[in-house]
This record gives sequence, C-alpha cells and structure tokens, in this order.
Amino acid sequence: QVQLVESGGGLVQPGGSLLLSCAASESIFRFAAMGWYRQAPGKQRELVATISSGGRTNYVDSVKGRFTISRDNAKNTLYLQMNSLKPEDTAVYYCNAVPTDSSWPWGQGTQVTVSS
Repeated sequence: QVQLVESGGGLVQPGGSLLLSCAASESIFRFAAMGWYRQAPGKQRELVATISSGGRTNYVDSVKGRFTISRDNAKNTLYLQMNSLKPEDTAVYYCNAVPTDSSWPWGQGTQVTVSS
C-alpha cells in the first residue's frame, strides 16, 4: 500500500496563503493521476484539484484562479498552493490518487482554517 502524508495546514486570515504538501511512500506515485480533496464539517469530501502524471491540471470552479496544484515526481511529492483564501475553504485537506483506490488508503489530512 502507498502511504500518503499531508502537511502544511494551519490557521490563516482571509486573503492569506498556504502551501500544502503530500509525501507518497512509493515511486508508483509518479505514474498516478493525483488530486487534492477536502472535507468541511458536515459535508462530503470533494475533489478540488487534479494533476495527471504528465502535469495536466484541472480545478473545481470554486478554487480556479486561487489554487495551484503541482507535483515533483523525483521527490514523490504533491503540492497545493492556496492563495486568496476564503472562510469557505476551511476544511481538512487530503491528497490521493484519482480515482481513489483501495491500495491508496487515506492519510490523516491537514487542517486548513481560514478565519479572522
């Protein structure tokens, strides 16, 4: 199984920025389409950004122009640069393959809180 470890979350004021990282334990990472998911309290987990193994990206409308997903295959690491953060971005953020697979269990996630 691939282990995924997210980091970089925290408390930030509206309009602020955060950089999330996700370290994968296996080099198979570089062949996988990956995504950042988030789950807000009382809501279902949603996929907000994806990146193919070749670097093609896609975003949900609510984060377009504010979030940037990227990857470093040499480091088996996925990133999410989040700018112009809004209170509605508050959630636990997870990385995982797209689509998800049982051999890629969910990590612990990283909490992002946007509040003044």
